[in-house]
Amino acid sequence: MVKVYVDDREKSSKVPTYLKEMGLTVIYKHLPIGDYIPAEGVVVERKRVDDLAHSVFEGRFFDQVRRLKESGERTVLIVEGGMDFLHRVTNRYRAVEAALIMATVLNSIPVIYTGNARHTAEVIKYLAEKLQRPSRKRPVLPTYRKVQKPRDVNYSEWQIYVLSSFPGIGPKLAERLLKKFGSLRAVIDSAPSELARVEGMSEEKALTVFKVANSRFTEVRKGKDLSRFMDG
Repeated sequence: MVKVYVDDREKSSKVPTYLKEMGLTVIYKHLPIGDYIPAEGVVVERKRVDDLAHSVFEGRFFDQVRRLKESGERTVLIVEGGMDFLHRVTNRYRAVEAALIMATVLNSIPVIYTGNARHTAEVIKYLAEKLQRPSRKRPVLPTYRKVQKPRDVNYSEWQIYVLSSFPGIGPKLAERLLKKFGSLRAVIDSAPSELARVEGMSEEKALTVFKVANSRFTEVRKGKDLSRFMDG
C-alpha cells in the first residue's frame, strides 16, 4: 500500500483525485508544513505559478521557505504551471525568479517544475513509490534519544516513555499514536494496518510494534547482539 498524506487545504485541488486514480491511498490531515508527505521525512510544498507570485509579493513565500528549512525534513518545492506562464501572469517575474533562486541556492530546497495538476500528481506518485519501496537490506529503524524517565506518577508521561521504548518510535511519534488511539493498550492492540495510517508510522514500524507486543517470549542468550532493537 503506497500512501500519501495530504494537507486538508489541498482537497479543492485536482492533485489528490489524480493520486487516487493512480492507485495511491490518500490520507487527509492538517500538515504543519507543506502540502504532501510522499514518504516519512519528506515534505512537498506545491504552488501554482499564480499563487507563487502572490505569496512572493505578499512576503508569505519567504516565511514558508524558512519554516521548511527549519523543519529538518527533506523538502521539495513543486512549481506548477511553468515559468512561461509566470511571464504571462505578472511583469514582476524577476522578483519571483529571485525568490526561487533564494530557495534553491541559499536554502538548498530543490524546485521541480510541472505543467499541470496531473503532472504534479505523477511526480508525487514517483516520489512515494521510490521512497516507500522496501529495501533488500535488513531494515534499520531510526534511533531516537529516549525520553527522560518520569519522576512523578503522570500517566500520560509514562505512556509516552513506554511507547517510545519500541523500535523506531520516538517521543513525538509515541505522542501522536496515543492521541490517535487514546491509550497505550489501544495502540498495542491495534492492527498494523491501523497503526500505519498515522503520520510517520511506516508499515515496517507498525509490524515491529505488533511483533514486539505479541511475540512469545523466549530466553535471551547472554552476549546476543540486541543493538538493532535499541531504537528508543
